[in-house]
Amino acid sequence: MVLGEYDVAVVGGGHAGAEAALAAARLGMRTVMFSISLDAIGNLPCNPSIGGTAKGHLVREVDALGGEMGRAADASFIQSKMLNRGKGPAVHSLRAQIDRKTYHRQMKRRLEEQENLQIKQAEITGILTDNGRVCGVITHTGAKYLSRAVIIASGTYLKGKILIGSYFRESGPDGMFPANELSESLKELGITLRRFKTGTPARVHADTLDYDKMEVEEGDENIVPFSFETEEPGENKAKCWLVYTNEKTHKIIRDNLHRSAMYGGMVEGVGPRYCPSIEDKVVRFSGKPRHQLFVEPMGLDTKEMYVQGFSTSLPEDVQLEMYRSVKGLEHCEIMRSAYAIEYDCCDPTELYATLEFKKVPGLYGAGQFNGTSGYEEAAAQGLVAGINAALKLKGEEPMILERADGYIGTLIDDLVTKGTNEPYRMMTSRSEYRLLLRQDNADERLTPIGHRVGLISDKRYEALQEKLAMVKAEIKRVNNISVSPDLANPVLEAAGSTPIKCGIRLAELIKRPELDYASLKELDANRPELPYAVIEEAEIKIKYDGYIKRQLSQAEQARRMETRLIPDDADYDEIYGLRLEARQKLNRIRPKSIGQASRISGVSPADISVLIIWLESRKK
Repeated sequence: MVLGEYDVAVVGGGHAGAEAALAAARLGMRTVMFSISLDAIGNLPCNPSIGGTAKGHLVREVDALGGEMGRAADASFIQSKMLNRGKGPAVHSLRAQIDRKTYHRQMKRRLEEQENLQIKQAEITGILTDNGRVCGVITHTGAKYLSRAVIIASGTYLKGKILIGSYFRESGPDGMFPANELSESLKELGITLRRFKTGTPARVHADTLDYDKMEVEEGDENIVPFSFETEEPGENKAKCWLVYTNEKTHKIIRDNLHRSAMYGGMVEGVGPRYCPSIEDKVVRFSGKPRHQLFVEPMGLDTKEMYVQGFSTSLPEDVQLEMYRSVKGLEHCEIMRSAYAIEYDCCDPTELYATLEFKKVPGLYGAGQFNGTSGYEEAAAQGLVAGINAALKLKGEEPMILERADGYIGTLIDDLVTKGTNEPYRMMTSRSEYRLLLRQDNADERLTPIGHRVGLISDKRYEALQEKLAMVKAEIKRVNNISVSPDLANPVLEAAGSTPIKCGIRLAELIKRPELDYASLKELDANRPELPYAVIEEAEIKIKYDGYIKRQLSQAEQARRMETRLIPDDADYDEIYGLRLEARQKLNRIRPKSIGQASRISGVSPADISVLIIWLESRKK
């Protein structure tokens, strides 16, 4: 029963699947996307928010490459805030509270209206192959859809299991059906699967909370959008609140640890280190008197409130008791219980940097299936998988982002080179080029790449060139302005800055930590009216000029290592001088370059020296 022939089939309609399907279709591929439920497309099954520290960078990079998450988030946010403003620009990160249902409708409509894309509700139970190469998928009803490439973006559905105390059942997130049969098909193809775990807090009724006992968390007055194309960013429409656990909360948890699915031995999967359950926090940080929790609306047309930081797998009676122990939640009513969820995922070291499986040509992985956590990490991988599947089918060179290109490059390189033993979460500390990979310059870094592969229009690319020209012109102008002590010192003294004794260029004053572009306006009589994005980028480039040049030099040195390619037929068992562990790791991961080899856990600098010598001798 063959019901269709396509170029690309995408399994899953979450954040990875949506980006993959849109990218492939926009690059001219006849594409089909399958979702277990069309009502789960673009779902936010855990926190109804997008962005956050490092994650906001990913969203802006997805947008800069031509992805959809940033635009959909701008159209559905109810509160927006720039995090880490008190720190340097490298860690400024946009975060938006999202109206969950609006985001779903936005993403579903964009998928439905996309040319070259069909959306179908079905569970995929098997991957079809011909001579070891992907040739299609089969659904739970036995229908076959032929395709030249398949992208697995199964999220937490793959053999999903919900756990609440001693209770468990096979389920996807939010009570959706799980995908139980696809795992066996993947194993038959030689793909290694593992069990990971994540969880979510309870949802409580808004009218049962006492907001007078909570700290209000307002959004920013000046909204910065995720998408570089959003001209009217909208406004904040909702508030969030901050509350804290206390010793009573912690005692309830400690007294009932044996009833937790995690501590009671029910959980097999490995959970995320950087987003632990509340019982895990209480055990691991036993000396901490309290933990912060954020009470956040799920949307404008619902009474459900999400209690961020209160994820648990404790039974429902304990959940109610510990939630009501928190000030402001004394009379709360739980609408949806918290739960843990286990699911199957792959070993990402079995993937190329294109996210194609090494063992199965034409099969790609993206999102939580690759061992990551988070909507933003999923969207980034889905976009890369969709682009590379299309480029391969068109016979074009793949899009491989390097670590110095963006957080997306760092994310994928970490996964395919180092692997992960727990759900991987992007953080700014994972990148050695943080000052280069700021969210404000994501378009400068990646939009030319998006234009080259075909996802960025000529109009948008030209708009970027105009912006960069304005940034360059403003930097040049500021560097050519000289101010005298008579004019500058009153301003400097008012700002607590050291007075000057002779003339100084305005750019040198902007570099002072206590001064900025805005505070020096009265020293700059002919300052032009410029867009905020131009001013922001010009100021950062002036203020951090020396540091940026240093990181650019480091990135260039690293790129030279990436250009020293290792032949595909390299037999590491035959290279004299390599340690046994290095041979095993190199044979399994098959790095493309000396640079990638140097980042493999278990491959030492001495092993890299041996590899370089071997490459030189091979040339001779």
